[in-house]
Amino acid sequence: MNGPLEGVRVIEMAGMGPGPFAAMLLADMGAEVVRIDRAGHSTKGAGSTGRGRRHVEVDVKQPEGVEAVLRLLSGADVLIEGFRPGTMERLGLGPDECCGRNERLVYARMTGWGQTGSLASAAGHDINYISIAGVLGSIGRRDAPPTVPLNLVGDYGGGALYLVYGIMCALFERTRSGKGQVVDAAMVDGAASLMTTFHWNSSVGRMSDQRGTNKLDSGAFFYDVYETSDGGYMSVGCIEPKFYRAFRNVLGLHGSEWDGAQADVASWPTRKEELAALFRTRTRDEWCVAFEGIDACVTPVLTLDEVSGHDHNRQRGLIQEFDGGLVPNVAPRLSRTAGILAGRSENGDLAALTLDWSGTTHKECMTLDTGE
Repeated sequence: MNGPLEGVRVIEMAGMGPGPFAAMLLADMGAEVVRIDRAGHSTKGAGSTGRGRRHVEVDVKQPEGVEAVLRLLSGADVLIEGFRPGTMERLGLGPDECCGRNERLVYARMTGWGQTGSLASAAGHDINYISIAGVLGSIGRRDAPPTVPLNLVGDYGGGALYLVYGIMCALFERTRSGKGQVVDAAMVDGAASLMTTFHWNSSVGRMSDQRGTNKLDSGAFFYDVYETSDGGYMSVGCIEPKFYRAFRNVLGLHGSEWDGAQADVASWPTRKEELAALFRTRTRDEWCVAFEGIDACVTPVLTLDEVSGHDHNRQRGLIQEFDGGLVPNVAPRLSRTAGILAGRSENGDLAALTLDWSGTTHKECMTLDTGE
């Protein structure tokens, strides 16, 4: 690997969701990642986000297992763990012990609720974290239940990406201080942060608290999806006046009722019904042809199977073959030290992995079972 993070050494405690995704992002950019797996539960080959690791099994319920991890961490730059608060401390691998061995260590903690607060130790999943952050209640159509946005906002957007952001901030600050620090990344925090604009707009009266009635939540006729005659969909986002004019020209919407319609919120439902009827007169492909080369912010809604075949995506190499399937390419793209899709690594003992990070080659191969 020759990516921008070449030389950065990461220890990942095996987990699910945002922690592994964050480690994958670091590995794709050149970091050396070693995952410590549970006893008899190797995660090698476990999905596309498990790529780019080496795997070892360490029994951290035994003193020698704890010592093995601490020795690894003495030469590491980053530790990623996603257990409930207090678990690592009970194992003897809390920040005091780990950072005591290596004051340069960035100790990155990924949880749903955070390390503190009344819900810190409660169970939860993406849908729960985004529900109390105000995200879930804001997504959906008027007079309909909230729409579940996959597990993108909590696990991956508010979780993994903010975890990586915190890690990179801590690594950058370390260049000045020479010291690491603890990163407390909580999915509820990240999800709320992603909602910054909407929290502020709502608090100052610039948007309604009723979902499906605002400009960007399917309330506006000029920012929505419309079904086509063949059951496909087109996305419309002609917010700015010049894009709105181009949109109207393609559809032949020249009546005066369309002139000030964007600002006339009361007319939005009527305009939306008219557009829905119009879009149902052609197939999705026919509408793509009609809007081709027109800056009207209109694009087809693609299924996952269609993404790789789209001209723009193919020209960018957006989708790549990997491990018998398809995955998105590394993002973002760097001009000089670009990342690559990190390949899988084999299981092995610590010596076979050449993890001589602290000046000692560790030959023990133990099994891990946290019981958590």
